[in-house]
Amino acid sequence: MDFQKLCTLETFKQLWSHYGHGGKLQDMIEEEFSRIKGITYLDHAAATLYPESLVRDYCLDISRNVYVLCVPTGNPHSHNPSSRLSHDTVERVRYRVLQHFNTTPEEYYVIFTSGCTASLKLVAESFPWRPHTESEAGSRFCYLTDSHTSVVGIRGLTSGRGVVALPVSPQEVENRAKDEARGEDVTCQTPHLFCYPAQSNFSGRKYPLSHVKGIQARRLYPACDHQGRWFVLLDAASHVSCSPLNLQDCPADFIPISFYKMFGFPTGLGALLVRNDAAGILKKTYFGGGTAAAYLSGEDYYVHAENISDRFEDGTVSFLDIIAVNHGFESLYRITGGMHNIQQHTFGLARYTYMLLSSLCHGNGRPVAQIYAEGQFESPSTQGAILNFNLVDSHGQIIGYSQVDRMASLYDIHLRTGCFCNTGACQAFLGITNQQIKRNLQAGHVCGDTIDLVDGQPTGSVRVSFGYMSTFEDCQKFLNFVAECFVEKPVTVDQVKLEKLKTAPAASQGLREDCPMRITNGYLHKVDEEKPKKASVSAFGRGASNSHGEARTLTNIYIYPIKSCGAFEVHDWPVGPLGLLYDRGWMVVNGNGVCLSQKREARLCLIHPQVHLPSNKLLLQASGMDTISVPLENNIQMHPSFRVCQSKVCGDRVETVDCGDEAASWLSDFLGQPCRLIRQSPDFTRDVKKRPSGAATSTSLSLVNEAQYLMINRASVELIQRLMSSRQDDSEGDRLLDTQNVISRFRANLVITGVEAFEEDNWSHLIIGNTRFMVVGQCGRCQMVGVDQETGTRTKEPLMSLSAYRTGKVTFGVYLTHQLPEGSATASVLSTGSLIQLESHTSCNNHL
Repeated sequence: MDFQKLCTLETFKQLWSHYGHGGKLQDMIEEEFSRIKGITYLDHAAATLYPESLVRDYCLDISRNVYVLCVPTGNPHSHNPSSRLSHDTVERVRYRVLQHFNTTPEEYYVIFTSGCTASLKLVAESFPWRPHTESEAGSRFCYLTDSHTSVVGIRGLTSGRGVVALPVSPQEVENRAKDEARGEDVTCQTPHLFCYPAQSNFSGRKYPLSHVKGIQARRLYPACDHQGRWFVLLDAASHVSCSPLNLQDCPADFIPISFYKMFGFPTGLGALLVRNDAAGILKKTYFGGGTAAAYLSGEDYYVHAENISDRFEDGTVSFLDIIAVNHGFESLYRITGGMHNIQQHTFGLARYTYMLLSSLCHGNGRPVAQIYAEGQFESPSTQGAILNFNLVDSHGQIIGYSQVDRMASLYDIHLRTGCFCNTGACQAFLGITNQQIKRNLQAGHVCGDTIDLVDGQPTGSVRVSFGYMSTFEDCQKFLNFVAECFVEKPVTVDQVKLEKLKTAPAASQGLREDCPMRITNGYLHKVDEEKPKKASVSAFGRGASNSHGEARTLTNIYIYPIKSCGAFEVHDWPVGPLGLLYDRGWMVVNGNGVCLSQKREARLCLIHPQVHLPSNKLLLQASGMDTISVPLENNIQMHPSFRVCQSKVCGDRVETVDCGDEAASWLSDFLGQPCRLIRQSPDFTRDVKKRPSGAATSTSLSLVNEAQYLMINRASVELIQRLMSSRQDDSEGDRLLDTQNVISRFRANLVITGVEAFEEDNWSHLIIGNTRFMVVGQCGRCQMVGVDQETGTRTKEPLMSLSAYRTGKVTFGVYLTHQLPEGSATASVLSTGSLIQLESHTSCNNHL
């Protein structure tokens, strides 16, 4: 479905008059965010994007002025002009922060921290907790179950102090309110802390800011059930990214924020806003530089600084980053006009996306998405610019979030998946029990991994979120992506639901009911107008292989001397202790020493390294470049420029040797960025993370990601190729890829023939020639298979067809490790044409 035809930009502007910050959105994006051209960035809830003018003005500021150490900021050690300038600028930023939240220094202090989590930790460590005893109930630490991990983590500290931790559901707060405020009992001054998010980082739900006064006055649960003095920590990190916060209306005692969520830059800087009336209860044990009014080194004597900010900012504040915050406010207001405009703009985009996604159906009428939200995006006062969901196939089965993420990368759509450090909300919306969480852990699932389904049940979801630079086109690209990749054709829209949704908001929220969204007659296909176009997987089963009666044979051997660069095909090649000799022995790193791959730099595939054994040289070749060489074995003593350095591969630390300035210059010229060539140090051993079952010894790796070898089956390639051909009507005009082109995209070491398609998935051991191999797992595939190894261009195939064929984790090919005879004096050699023998060949199961 082309959503651009369903609703044009002009129609959307009529529907939502608050779009675009005054009508110059496109010009602003071209001026401030040219770097995201071609990218659909929908992860603003994690970190928004910084405008170019912010960084430019900040760099001009610090290059024109001398800013030096000023600690403590309230009483600088030095009164020289540069120190005074730093002090005054930092104090100006404090005032700017308070002004942004409509308060003053007479009402709140600003304590700069490294971020929201550090602010929460500061409150947890400084709050005057009273332990529970037989004679006293003690303090309560209460938190909404829809809270970020960093809030729930406070209980790790309180549990060791004998403090009761009480999780509270949103329903309990709202349903157990008291009509009258509870008067303060002067005989009970036990301090309690209630924490809740102004906006859920999971669903975007906005919780009533009136809860602040309700808890403080003991009208709301749990405060109404426990005597003492109740303080409120309002987690505002998610809320303030796109919404205004008026502290006159909700005078929370502690408000943690992170500036990168507001401005995109600087990172690693946040603040804790502390209400003056509550500041006096915070206690410190540690004191760092600048926090003491006086102390003695030889006696336990210490007097803390009078100013709360000075007292809690241990050591030197990040004063240069704080100066950047000033430019963040300047750019934010200049570009958008203020937080109210941002809130209206982003809510309109989120609501439109919700309307269309929730109305989208498969050809059989089943909904495409399961959306996790409390309401129907009625108002920006109750819902933020976050949309959380899982996609569902035409049979009602959840599609794993990893598959959605993998396919989104083909479209250059940046979104976020998982549980978003909010297990409570994840459990509530997805219906995951505590026992399931524990079973998922036993099944190997941990936070941040790609295990998206366990026993068919989701472990997380997909989240898209919007920022002030998001556009209507971003919504359209995302919706078209969902329709193209995950909807069984024909795509339909639940018009009844859509009509109901479009009239839900009040006119005061900006939706013009006199200009409703209309669907053109004849555009949307009815379910019975045509048969579904989605290719039938059963037509391409293992029986379609043309390899019946052929001997199992090794047809091709490829090595990739430089990681992520072009293949070097060989016919007879030695097997070394790390795999094929010199396979992934080198890699290219950028100016920061980070490994480059084709995911970021597709032109790597146009570099064609060749190993020339007689001359002991690695040749570097590329079109338009002179061929150069580096020695296969680096001698640091003979080449002083070959320095030892540390790098990382797939999370593992590896010791490497730099290959010199000539190779670095050659690579930098070809790739158009500073690069260097490094190789794995011959003295360094890197073991595979997970030893294969039945392996007698640990396996050593080169600079590969997972295993020594990757093997693919030509019949499996041909099956995917036929599926691609059947789906060509649904593609965007990509040329039909020939067999060799597809083989090259999968970047295997070994290509075999003579077996049925995907039969290799069920193998455990095999012998090629005289070398025995063990299968150690299947290779999970990502967008990198979309890089044409001949041209460096990107296409959506073959990942689109592979994803349609495979369910769960999208895999293709199997990893192998060799098993050389112990004490073998001669190296084994692999040769094309060698026959393949199977050992412990399990029966073939249907892998679909």
